[in-house]
Amino acid sequence: MKKITTPIMALLVMVFVCSSPVLAASLPSDNTAKTEPAPAAVTSAVDEFKSLSKHERKSRIKEAKKVLKEYRADKRAGRDTDTSMVLLVILAILLPPLAVYLKEEEINSRFWISLILTLLFWIPGVIFALLIVFDAI
Repeated sequence: MKKITTPIMALLVMVFVCSSPVLAASLPSDNTAKTEPAPAAVTSAVDEFKSLSKHERKSRIKEAKKVLKEYRADKRAGRDTDTSMVLLVILAILLPPLAVYLKEEEINSRFWISLILTLLFWIPGVIFALLIVFDAI
């Protein structure tokens, strides 16, 4: 069997801990949750993971590896949503047609509408591009 490196193992443990029903029940349900769970909740989640059957542990590890693989593929493809959204908003303000083109990934009717609005009136072009970037229309 392949030896799993330490960072990958740490990520797998974090996925198991965060997906544990015990941990989910101990976290507050509002949006003011802390970034780190309580140590007691982490300990109970790890204990729960250890008490699972061998088959269940393997299936959870397999699921975590799948999520990690998808994350890496998205990162390689440049689909980092937070960074791209910020850059697209900045471009929508400065160069609206370019932001629309990058969001749509093709020259289509939305691009041409954005270009015409930007050339004629600028502000409606910016508003239209922001609507496209935020997927409002």
